[in-house]
Amino acid sequence: MGKRKRLAADAIKAAKKTQYFAKLNDVPSSPRKMRYVVDLIRGMEVNRAIGTLKFSSKAASVDVLKVLRSAIANWEQKNERKAEDGELFVTRVFVDEGATLKRMRPAPQGRGYRIRKRSNHITLFVDTKMTND
Repeated sequence: MGKRKRLAADAIKAAKKTQYFAKLNDVPSSPRKMRYVVDLIRGMEVNRAIGTLKFSSKAASVDVLKVLRSAIANWEQKNERKAEDGELFVTRVFVDEGATLKRMRPAPQGRGYRIRKRSNHITLFVDTKMTND
């Protein structure tokens, strides 16, 4: 690794120490379905977001809830204290496309239809309201 690249990597590493986030890779559902659930909680207070995800009928909400709880635990670990009610908010959350498994399904007259089994990556940031302003 060159010097310039190492300096950039160190700067990114230092910036991540002040951010509180969690990431879940290779979730076996399509990014489009996951974005519907993620859009429900963007900008919400974390306790309200947990309630929203618990009572959501979407299957993807289970995975988003898992990431949200992990991000809260990461915040508590870095700050060495428990989060109080109304203190933490979901600041940023986004879903990226992961690897796509390509499969074939038999079709009439000797043809084959392609099936794309999509996956995604969820990244969720939490922070206090004071640092967002």
